[in-house]
Amino acid sequence: MSRVPLAERVRPTKLSEVVGQSAILGDGKILNQIVAKGEPVNLIFWGPPGTGKTTLARIIANDLKADFIEISAVTSGKKDVEKIVEHARQNWNLGQRTILFVDEIHRFNKAQQDAFLPHVESGLITLIGATTENPSFEVISPLLSRSRVLVIESLSKNEIIEVIKRAIKLEKATKRVNKAAIDYLAELSGGDARNALNNLELALNLADKITPEVVKQAAQKVLPSYDKKGDMHYNVISAFIKSMRAGEVDAALYYLARMMQAGEDPKFIARRMVIFASEDIGLAGNGALGLALDAFQAIERIGMPESSLILAHVVTALTKAKKSRQTTDALYRAQKLAGAYPNLPVPIHLRNAPTKLMKDLGYGQGQKWEAGFKLDKNYLPNDIKDEKIFE
Repeated sequence: MSRVPLAERVRPTKLSEVVGQSAILGDGKILNQIVAKGEPVNLIFWGPPGTGKTTLARIIANDLKADFIEISAVTSGKKDVEKIVEHARQNWNLGQRTILFVDEIHRFNKAQQDAFLPHVESGLITLIGATTENPSFEVISPLLSRSRVLVIESLSKNEIIEVIKRAIKLEKATKRVNKAAIDYLAELSGGDARNALNNLELALNLADKITPEVVKQAAQKVLPSYDKKGDMHYNVISAFIKSMRAGEVDAALYYLARMMQAGEDPKFIARRMVIFASEDIGLAGNGALGLALDAFQAIERIGMPESSLILAHVVTALTKAKKSRQTTDALYRAQKLAGAYPNLPVPIHLRNAPTKLMKDLGYGQGQKWEAGFKLDKNYLPNDIKDEKIFE
């Protein structure tokens, strides 16, 4: 049995062997153009784990016949970068390019990123970074502006199945793994090829015949790829809100279940529902805000796991409710108007008149302490009296 992990042995060595990523791979696509032209480009690969970021970097370096140096931002520091720079200078003198691949580049702080910025600018080093987090927030602007950011997508179920079948063929295990097991491996992977291959490898070591039960034993439990401070956190809550806004109950409940399964704070979800009740339902259902607030209070008092029932109840109600953004849009228009005219004088008939002098000057003139009383005068300042805020 080979000591090299299956995921490493099945790793593609050519762009044509890479599964998925049709947006950046194939005839006329950017990565093929870079290789065809023979000129390295600074790249940031942004995408989830197990989608081929490292593989793509290695293939590019190999096709460009560059010296490939691979480091992880988790275990490397400024001194490591300095050694790499010195090595790159030696390569430069020999007429060889140096490609530095930094895995998890978002783990480097600003000072560490600054350390290789001048060498990227000079062309001494071609940088290829890989990150699971949004590079807009995690990579310094000067480095970002000198790099091309390429989004690496999760692999589809069919693409994961293709990767699994390649690995099974490599292992000469076609007769050992049934179709249902392959399908289950792909389902469990969450678009992560490495995860699928690791589970397959363990399953092959556990039994002669690989069935879904064996796969389940090998995989144990699928951990959601959900970091409460990372992109997935914001992506899922965004999908949750947009699904409620669209009236898509199935989708709203699915994203709710994902958040709960990943250990999201139920109060965070409830807070977003309170905001949603006013922002998106508003005047179309004045009871929605009270329902959302009741849910928030119930969650504080009851706790998990029972709170998931309360959340599901209220999510369904809010999603199915009629929607109105009249007050939301009116607020935005009012804020815009207040920003443009922050110091307009209040009409004199609306001003407070606590003294005789103020009354004599006309402050509050004509006002009566009666329910629904209204003067036949403008209530907005004179300069904007004809503006319409609430439609």
